[in-house]
Amino acid sequence: MPRGYEPQWRRLIDAALELDLGPDDLAAQGLDALARARDWKPATVALYSKVARYGGLALPIAPTPEPDPQQLDLRPLTQLRGEDPEHLRSVAWCALALGWPAPVSAFRSLRREQVRVTARRLLISTDDGEWSVPGALTAWHAWEASRNRFPALAASPWVLPALRRGPGLDSRIGGRLSTQALQTTFTKHARNTVRHLRATVAPSRREAVEELATAYRGLSYDSYRRLALAAGAPPVSARGVVRAARTVHRSTARAARLAS
Repeated sequence: MPRGYEPQWRRLIDAALELDLGPDDLAAQGLDALARARDWKPATVALYSKVARYGGLALPIAPTPEPDPQQLDLRPLTQLRGEDPEHLRSVAWCALALGWPAPVSAFRSLRREQVRVTARRLLISTDDGEWSVPGALTAWHAWEASRNRFPALAASPWVLPALRRGPGLDSRIGGRLSTQALQTTFTKHARNTVRHLRATVAPSRREAVEELATAYRGLSYDSYRRLALAAGAPPVSARGVVRAARTVHRSTARAARLAS
């Protein structure tokens, strides 16, 4: 079981035990019964299917669903609300990804020397080209100022370095994060954003914030970048572009049907 999936594995086992289902039952029946009993959404079924395969259960691959809703206000994830380094790192990541919606693997390997600061925007250079990223300067400067207070982070070449040591022998502060660690970081940031929105919302906006919170609870980084692509961000790689195009097509078609 890869590190980081243990909580999901335990929840999967608990759900199966409630229905008196063993490993052979799950392998034969899949997760349909659990999904009905727990009212799991398609994204949750896709996640637990992957977790089950990691645990040794031969389940069919459940496709990752398109973001739902297909248009979503992502700005709260890019807004600063404190000085905690983990929060600042996440905000900088989300702000960069709105203009440079690269896969997790690209952000994992992105180096500080590849990001240049101008008066109005950031410029990101890779082997595939150069991208101009507006709207991320405030988050970038806040994150850079924070990390420069810690020698290990200040010396790190990575844009999104590790903030603490992990269980691995080669893990260190300022080191390169794993893909799983970054995905976990995004999920935690989305949930913390939900808590902040609920704690600070005005009564007149409570219903709107609850709808946003519901969407954020199931938001993954992959969905985040596809939503950014669907909103018009320039493609960084082929991955996700087709899905984003489908999202735009469906949204346009739906608007046309409503108008008629």
